[in-house]
Amino acid sequence: MTTTGLDGRSVIVTGAGSGIGRAAALAFAAEGARVVAADLNPGGAAAVVTEIEAAGGTAVSVTGDLSEQAVVDRVTATAVERFGGVDVLVNNAGIMDRMSAVAEVSDAEWERVIRVNLTAPFLLARAVLPHMLAAGRGAIVNTASEASLRGSAAGAAYTASKHGVAGLTKSLAVMYRDKGIRTNAVAPGGTRTAITVDVEAGAHGPAALAAYMGNVGRPAEAEEQAAAIVFLASDAASNINGVILPVDNGWAAV
Repeated sequence: MTTTGLDGRSVIVTGAGSGIGRAAALAFAAEGARVVAADLNPGGAAAVVTEIEAAGGTAVSVTGDLSEQAVVDRVTATAVERFGGVDVLVNNAGIMDRMSAVAEVSDAEWERVIRVNLTAPFLLARAVLPHMLAAGRGAIVNTASEASLRGSAAGAAYTASKHGVAGLTKSLAVMYRDKGIRTNAVAPGGTRTAITVDVEAGAHGPAALAAYMGNVGRPAEAEEQAAAIVFLASDAASNINGVILPVDNGWAAV
């Protein structure tokens, strides 16, 4: 019988203070993993650590902007120093755009969304890879999006960032598959989280996208996304590599 193999493993979860990240951190801890809960919000990160410890698990929080190299280095060092290495990296932290069409996207919106959603996962993967390579094993799970599969699920900046996450996932999978390291991604559809979208009234992007949103279907719970993330990181998925897994109640099939 295949088990998750996560007991005692060192797991970094970004965006762990709320939503899918929080659910993933709790799910990994329930499997016996030791969790580094990284988040921009100190209160959210501390709260999930408290919840894990109250249930008998092991976790530590690290706060800061993961698009900054110094924060990435601190997250990685914490996992290595506290838990002996990095077995699993979950690149989950991300932000939404304003559903803006290309002609409406400001430089600031574009650069911030790309920096948080795509550059930060790259920086984190680059930081943990030496530790995974030294161990001869590792699993990376990225949070892509329905917007990584189509052009009708979000604005230009978010869509481009998540297509980039899908490409990064596949590149990592190919480059390191012979080194014992697997990289996959979940592509969540609509999910019940606290994320909100600041839509500009009268903007073209939101109006153009509205016609396609009827295909979303039943929104997922954060725990449903977390279950898929834990599976992809686990030994149960030992021969799954380079997959972008929609967790979207069939939206990608429409």
